[in-house]
Amino acid sequence: MHERPPNPDESAAAARRAIRWDALAAIIASLVGLLALVVAGYTAYIQRQQVRAQVWPYLQMGKDNAEGQYELIAVNSGVGPVIVRSVQVLVAGKPVESWHALQHLMGFKPAGEVVMGTLNRMVLAPGDKIHWIQFTTATDINAFVSGWQKLHAEARVCYSSTLGESWMLEYRPDSRTKRRTVSRCPRLPAAVQFDG
Repeated sequence: MHERPPNPDESAAAARRAIRWDALAAIIASLVGLLALVVAGYTAYIQRQQVRAQVWPYLQMGKDNAEGQYELIAVNSGVGPVIVRSVQVLVAGKPVESWHALQHLMGFKPAGEVVMGTLNRMVLAPGDKIHWIQFTTATDINAFVSGWQKLHAEARVCYSSTLGESWMLEYRPDSRTKRRTVSRCPRLPAAVQFDG
């Protein structure tokens, strides 16, 4: 039997076909790796959103006249802790340092007992309520809120979640509370913070 000598053109074509298969396999492996990265990134994003929902704080402020309680309150209505970073009460754009200073600006003299609290640097668990300022009579709280309104005073409370997301709450008893997301709470000097 007579064997034919190998054709150099056939050998080169076979080598080119083999190279093409190797290149195709490399491209497919790269695409599979890229798809795995996309799926992993999306999964991490979904997990982060779920964690955010599980630790979302929601601070609410308001006036409470229920059951003989005459007070301004702050309540965490969210599912995660509220971490209060700073509190300011502003009158004509200038910070007021305490309840006593605010009452002095109002010319307010309570007839009954007053219990004053602070929100500054507090952590409120879900459902926690802070009695920010309490009065023993409806007349006192109404006069106090009226004085607050006449001064156009505004409370600004910046708070964060355990994930570091932050919100600025702007409260006036005579209008709707405003809330906005902020990149981070400002670091305010003690002299401009409201300490109750």
